[in-house]
Amino acid sequence: MRLVKMHGLGNDYVYADCMESRPENPAQLAVRISDRHFGVGSDGLILVGRSDKADFSMDIYNADGSRAEMCGNGIRCAGKFVYDYGYTKSDTISIETLGGIKILRLIIQDGQCVGAVVDMGEPVFTPKKIPVLWNDDTMIDREINVGGRPYRVTAVNLGNPHAVTFVKDVDGLNIEAIGPLLENHSIFPARVNAEFAKVLDRKTVRMRVWERGSGETFACGTGATATAIAAILNGYCDREVTVKLNGGDLKITWDEKTNHVFMEGSATYVCEIVGYDTSCGTLC
Repeated sequence: MRLVKMHGLGNDYVYADCMESRPENPAQLAVRISDRHFGVGSDGLILVGRSDKADFSMDIYNADGSRAEMCGNGIRCAGKFVYDYGYTKSDTISIETLGGIKILRLIIQDGQCVGAVVDMGEPVFTPKKIPVLWNDDTMIDREINVGGRPYRVTAVNLGNPHAVTFVKDVDGLNIEAIGPLLENHSIFPARVNAEFAKVLDRKTVRMRVWERGSGETFACGTGATATAIAAILNGYCDREVTVKLNGGDLKITWDEKTNHVFMEGSATYVCEIVGYDTSCGTLC
């Protein structure tokens, strides 16, 4: 089974070629392979395979073995995977995820995919569909108690659940303390990806993310998209936003006519992993 490590702005995953077969226990494999001391080291494991509903499928396992519905950085790299390894010659593909089917326009340079523009679909604000235990029709800039302190949260689903909070000091934030508290807050029954952001101007936001099941990562595509949407909804930004993450920038555009949100960013190859036994989890 071909294993390849790639990253989108430092949000790194190991990709398994599952066109013909799948690992027996992908959740367990994700935990082993993601370990940065005794494994390959990654934010998780992504299985790329065939689909009867789209051109390809993508199954995501976080570093702790839990499932993720969607990953914006991961899906760009999945697009690079199928193009660079010859599974498609088209620069427009569809990929099935647990968060729905996503359409990608691949950015091709010198015969290789270097990034993608992803149609992230329409954002979902209905609390029970996020899911969040909230009585109003939406949860936009609403106060909740987290660790004994008030935080104003905007909740949105983009294939997976997000809670965005705007703060005065992003880089000085103790995300290791507040991130797990928000991720596991009782009002989020499926846990949540927590984004902490500061608006720099009408077109730019700085953001850090605490990802459900992985902790702080260098970047999160769905999180950047959720942050841009929250900034627009709260009147801070226009409909085209550059989100500055630890690993780099993502361009997010919320189309007013279609209500679809588009994310543009890079996809980068790291290495191919040779000789890793996916059944025993060791280098054999």
